[in-house]
Parts: sequence; structure tokens; C-alpha cells
Amino acid sequence: MSSPIETLTVDDLATEGVRHAFFTRKGGVSEGIYAGLQCGRGASGDPRENVARNRAYAARTMGVAREALVSCHQYHSAEVVTVTAPWRPGKQPKADAMVTETPGIALGILTADCAPVLFVDPKAKVIGAAHAGWKGALGGVLEATVEAMIALGAERQRIRAGIGPCITQPNYQVDEAFRQRFLEDDRENARHFGPDPEEGHHRFDLPGYCRATLRAYGVRQSSFLGACTYADEDRFYSNRRALHRGEGDYGRGLSAIVLADE
Repeated sequence: MSSPIETLTVDDLATEGVRHAFFTRKGGVSEGIYAGLQCGRGASGDPRENVARNRAYAARTMGVAREALVSCHQYHSAEVVTVTAPWRPGKQPKADAMVTETPGIALGILTADCAPVLFVDPKAKVIGAAHAGWKGALGGVLEATVEAMIALGAERQRIRAGIGPCITQPNYQVDEAFRQRFLEDDRENARHFGPDPEEGHHRFDLPGYCRATLRAYGVRQSSFLGACTYADEDRFYSNRRALHRGEGDYGRGLSAIVLADE
């Protein structure tokens, strides 16, 4: 490893018997545009052995076996899977959120500008993790995750959520057609868009939208880590930054949550 692995946490998820981490890119063995703790198997130019080693380091940090760190084939949907046992590499389901009541399984979300959202009901000992890009968030992935947790015994008013590193409003330029999608869903969504110097464009507040969505759905306690993936190249991967530079691909950062083995 080039440097020690760095993790970030939020107070809202701090509870006995639960561990969580928003990993930065520091540490790991990947190189070039993927340099650091690149944990996404979809990064086509990063050798598989590097990804496997990085995920093993992350699993160790979470206190689980490498195979117990699970992630899905994410595709910007509102699909949620209930996890009862780890799946084999290459057999991951297509979904953008996971929930579990099973100790020892770390739910891992991969992002590079989208919002990773981790959930816990401390009393019911039910956890969740969601990949909330604009499309998934607008499509209901956060609400679907809450419902899946409730199906396992969680109670809406006890659920806490933490939003990890994602692109923030100062760096998230969108066009008018993008804004109209949100206004057609709810005119109140106008508050999540700010001015942009370029005519016909706006700046979108993704973490603010996620928090508002959670509050409207009855999740009273949520917070945003406050870290911007686009702005902080030393710590985070960014799809949009890579696109602006013409790099052709980008790394994926990991966020994870686990119930400690009893």
C-alpha cells in the first residue's frame, strides 16, 4: 500500500454493534488514474488482482472476511436486495441498494460522484446501503431502502442515515431539461437548484435533495459528510472530473456498513 487506508464516519451512524466507513482513495495498490483504494470491478483498466487486493484491505478494515464484503451490479435503479449470505464474485445481483439483519455481512456501495447513503436502525439492528445518483434518487431508491428495512423489523422513525462523499452543488452543473425532470415530480424541488453562469444551466444540490427526500419519507435523522468528490482529487474518485479531463475511465470509491458478529 502506498499510504495508510483512510476512512471517514458520521455521528448519526455511530451506534453500538455497528461499524461503518466512507473510504477515501488513500491506501490501496491501484495505479495511474485509479491510484489508491479503487474497489470497483467495473473499472476496466484496473487489473482484477489490484481490485481484489483493495477490497480485501477494505474488508479487513470493516472487520469481515473478504468474501463478506458484498456489492451489487449497480445500474441507477430503485431495486433493493435483502442480503442473508454473501454471494460469489461475479454472481452479484443487479440492484442499487441492500439491506440486512445478518451480522458479519458488510454492505458495500461504489460511487464516483453519486451519493452513497448508509442506514441503521440501532434498536432493530437492521442496516442498509444505497447508491443514490440523481436518477436513482429521483426514482425512489432511498424510499425503497427504507421500506426494505421496515420489512426486516426496522421502524421508520428510528432509522438514521448518513450521506457520504459525492459531488456537491458548486461543481454539479446541469441543464434545464434535467431541472424540469425534478420539477415535474415536485415543484418544491426548485429549492435544490442554484444559479449557473452559463445560460440555460443550473447547479444541483444532490446531497440536499437526498436529505429532503429522507425527511419527507419520515427519516428524521440524517446528515451529510460534507465531502465533495469532484473538488477533492487527493481523496476521491470522480466520474465528472475524469470526463472533463478526457481520461476515459475512473475509479470507484467504497462506502460500507456492517453489523458486528454477536
